Amino acid sequence: QVQLVESGGGLVQAGAVLRLSCAASGRTHITYAMGWFRQAPGKEREFVAAISWPGLNTRYVDSVKGRFTISRDNDKNTIYLQMNSLKPEDTAVYFCAADESYGVLSGGNTAEYWGQGTQVTVSS
Repeated sequence: QVQLVESGGGLVQAGAVLRLSCAASGRTHITYAMGWFRQAPGKEREFVAAISWPGLNTRYVDSVKGRFTISRDNDKNTIYLQMNSLKPEDTAVYFCAADESYGVLSGGNTAEYWGQGTQVTVSS
């Protein structure tokens, strides 16, 4: 089992910056791809970004390219999502996810492990 705990969400104004963190514990000796998904009210959960092990490959949904950056610190078993130029449409619960397959994680809306989520609210 892998436990994922997100932090860093909050209420900000449009144009602001936030950095989300996700700390993994448990079977962290296994090399997992990790990523971020989000779910806005009344909408389905969507893929946001993913990073492979040990971090050479990344993928983003088009709507965040150029604004969000995913990174990982493998020594700390932690990934980050740097979110710049936030927009009201970025408002959602953001979930951290992990899967042994980068292809699975980055290619759809499924993962082996999920965090509980952290709320990001961007006001206009």
